[in-house]
Amino acid sequence: MAVVVVTGASGGVGRAVARRFGARGDRVALLARGEKGLDAAAEEIRASGGQALPLPVDVADFDAVEAAAAKVESEFGPIDVWVNTAFSSVFAPFEQITPDEFRRVTEVSYLGYVYGTRAALTRMKPRDRGTIVQVGSALAYRGIPLQTAYCGSKHAVQGFNESLRCELLHAKSGVRTTMVQLPAVNTPQFTWLRSRLGRHAQPVPPIYQPEVAAQAIVYAADHPRRREYWVGASTAATLAANAIAPGILDRYLGRTGVDSQQTSEPHDPNAPGNLWEPADGEQGHDYGAHGEFDDRSKQSSVQVWASQHHGLLAAAGSVAAVVAAGLIGRQVTR
Repeated sequence: MAVVVVTGASGGVGRAVARRFGARGDRVALLARGEKGLDAAAEEIRASGGQALPLPVDVADFDAVEAAAAKVESEFGPIDVWVNTAFSSVFAPFEQITPDEFRRVTEVSYLGYVYGTRAALTRMKPRDRGTIVQVGSALAYRGIPLQTAYCGSKHAVQGFNESLRCELLHAKSGVRTTMVQLPAVNTPQFTWLRSRLGRHAQPVPPIYQPEVAAQAIVYAADHPRRREYWVGASTAATLAANAIAPGILDRYLGRTGVDSQQTSEPHDPNAPGNLWEPADGEQGHDYGAHGEFDDRSKQSSVQVWASQHHGLLAAAGSVAAVVAAGLIGRQVTR
């Protein structure tokens, strides 16, 4: 029975991750701002046989994150796994995002990961054990239009995690850190994020259900020696294309990236979103893990399995190559 902390656990991917840990009987601490979502998530975990500790926390406040970590250890015991997935953002062209908004997104979506990692590492490193999972995105490598604040934060998390991993390896620490890069996921973010777009925001297809992401994240927590996991064929294709021909991808996204992130439905560009206040505040409700795109979302990903079994695939490829070479040799000698 592991002690697990999940930030952003009130909805979306964080909610699905918390459920999955809870369903296997773990003790799960839930960190987020929205109390309605936290309470609902805690009830789901308890109903599935796990233990839950909902803690209303703004991850942009280091003192609050540190206090939450201390509370978890006093209630549940030593933290085994810390999953950073909380974020916020603004859908808008860069010049329409105010400096205060950009700062807030960075504080939540980047510094929130830094603060969570610090709180976890302070406790894990003296014990020489523990795992920290950073939930990232294909956008940690590949920026797209209308998401400068989010992409900047995810790129920052990527660099931060690589640097930290090198430090842990240098120290020969038993603490592990790994990162899971996600594709477009059907979460409530497209309902509750601040958006200055004239049409309703949407994930760029193909879209995956949050349970697909949760499966990969829990697997990464159990197998943290791999530095990184990719979820979804679209993530693998995007990262490969960006490595091979980033300039061509710039032009392609310049032509298609704006329209592909919007539906045909109108949107009020003055809607407040959840940047400063939780979406499930006094007038809100529990949004759960899923967004509005269930009918367009994939329930599984072959690529997730492939990402988790690189060694097996490499071995199979080697065997196939040997067999093919033998067949060719026989043909040549005939």
